[in-house]
Amino acid sequence: MATISVDDNENLEKAIKRFKRMVEKEGIIREYKKREYFVKPSATNHQKKTTLERKLLNKRRQSERKDH
Repeated sequence: MATISVDDNENLEKAIKRFKRMVEKEGIIREYKKREYFVKPSATNHQKKTTLERKLLNKRRQSERKDH
């Protein structure tokens, strides 16, 4: 969990920026968005498969460009 301590003479905006950076670094927002809705395991597997196929296709296209 992200916690910060604010000094009496510290600017509030500066403390908020530090907090936001810490939350972003720990990946809290990303994890929240990922868990916001339930995704069936089959849908997750399908997404992984299509992502892998897209990567392989792009790699193949790049290697064909280099050859020509």
